[in-house]
Amino acid sequence: MSNDSELNEKQKDGMEVFSEALLIKSLESLGLDIEETKYVPDYDKTIKAFNEGDIVKGTVVKVDKDEVLVDVGYKSEGVIPAKELSIRYGLKPSEIVSPGDEVEALVLQKEDKEGRLILSRKRAAYEKAWQEVQRIKDEDGVVEGEVIELVRGGLILDIGLRGFLPASLIETYRVKDLSQYMGQKLEAKVIELDRNRNNVVLSRKAFLESQKSSELKVLLTSLEKGMVRQGKVSSIVNFGAFVDIGGVDGLVHISELSWSHVEHPSEVLEVGDEVEVEILDVDPERARVSLSMKKATEDPWGKLASEKPAGSTVHGKVTTIVP
Repeated sequence: MSNDSELNEKQKDGMEVFSEALLIKSLESLGLDIEETKYVPDYDKTIKAFNEGDIVKGTVVKVDKDEVLVDVGYKSEGVIPAKELSIRYGLKPSEIVSPGDEVEALVLQKEDKEGRLILSRKRAAYEKAWQEVQRIKDEDGVVEGEVIELVRGGLILDIGLRGFLPASLIETYRVKDLSQYMGQKLEAKVIELDRNRNNVVLSRKAFLESQKSSELKVLLTSLEKGMVRQGKVSSIVNFGAFVDIGGVDGLVHISELSWSHVEHPSEVLEVGDEVEVEILDVDPERARVSLSMKKATEDPWGKLASEKPAGSTVHGKVTTIVP
């Protein structure tokens, strides 16, 4: 029994040797080197596996007028239709990408009717941008984007998404000519974000107001009682005048306008006048500043007292008669 097993093994080994020799002889007859044919790679294993909805990276290999071909390591090159390249309308593929560019794209179809791999650069960017814009909104941050379109009622900004900036929220004042903003980069707050409706609403006005508020807080903390500042009269009211002292409006009460009696602020001031004022009080919590024009000038009564001692004779003019 043992001799039969040994005989079978020898026959098996002999057959393998014979088969290998036959293979070598066949390869040599074809002019092939046996050493170069020992390893044949499994190309199927080099093909990347992914599913529809995945985001893949690749290199642009060709740019046509209506599509772009991208090498993503698949069995065939991926195709990005022109409409799937960018959120911006009316651009040619060559204006967006060039051969050799590294891009990210979302897999729309692994195989269309023609067996092609269909990708979308726009939707891959959209997915990333949406997450980033959501994070910025949650943190009450600011987005920046270029104005790419004028639409009815406002502007469209490219923030990775198409953000709508209503005309009423562009500035802190009313804007009539929207065309002046075309191509500009603007900063804005995200005030509405609805993924189901693909709706992103921005407010530059909110950004400007928050910026002004921050600057105001810094300015208020830098002001101290007794400081003398230059300012400009911004408005006149019955009880005094408001003076802009570099970003904050302070009130000069009518009693602090002059050392002499004043019936109405308009008697001594006009809007736009440059004046010197002394800070009487600062209330950072209420953002209020009290100012005095008369204390920024020399006290005429003190001057008179120093120049004219008691008992001196002085000349004057009657200005008011009181009962």
